Amino acid sequence: MSVLERIVETTQKEVRRRSKKVPVADLERLLSERRHHDDRPFSEALTRPGISVIAEHKRASPSAGTIREGATVEEIVTAYERGGAAALSILTEGPHFQGSLDDLKAAQAACGLPILRKDFIVDRYQIVESAVAGADAILLIVAALDEKELEALYTEAYALDLAVLVEVHDEEELRTALEVVDADIIGINNRNLIDFTVDVERTYELLADVPTGKTVVSESGLHHREQLEDLERVGVDAVLVGERLMRSPSPEQALLDLLGEASDDLV
Repeated sequence: MSVLERIVETTQKEVRRRSKKVPVADLERLLSERRHHDDRPFSEALTRPGISVIAEHKRASPSAGTIREGATVEEIVTAYERGGAAALSILTEGPHFQGSLDDLKAAQAACGLPILRKDFIVDRYQIVESAVAGADAILLIVAALDEKELEALYTEAYALDLAVLVEVHDEEELRTALEVVDADIIGINNRNLIDFTVDVERTYELLADVPTGKTVVSESGLHHREQLEDLERVGVDAVLVGERLMRSPSPEQALLDLLGEASDDLV
């Protein structure tokens, strides 16, 4: 069983557990109380001039173990906001990444950036959960879903006014994302979710097959300003960066460095 298959299986068990504790009908009653996204439009944040950074809060990963001890969600996301992030990605998967929806709620309360719930979404319950928690967008991973599931979850997300980042890793997955849901936002993951190896060339290889007009996000393996400049040059709209920022002594300065901007303290 691959790492991805193991995570999906665990996620399905977790969803069953949570839905017994809080039935979906109870969540749906809370939907009317959620705020609107006019003030935090996720899609627009990725297409502003220059290359946009989706800065990720990530506590741990199966490949890296625990990434940062001691820092609060509030400290990290406000540093990202000061550093010029266009949006946030909050990793909410628990068993393998030590995240939770509480992290997303804390981020939403602490800053004004649009928020992507990054998780292994395999069930409608998680989409309703995301909306209630205050997410502006969700991630759907093509490798984790069959075509019917992808279509149903994508449709449900848009019905609840959530943007969708559809993540692909190879030509077949890209074709599925375009043919099954005609995804507006394509995430190209440079990390192979089977063996967790990273190759940034993956973005360049797949970019040629993405139709004009789609928003493209390059994910994983991005550490230097030069990488972002090269990706911007070939038409990538945004990058998702987590570990590089989370490991930095100053996430704010690390983000300013990636964006090629001087901090106010140095001006």
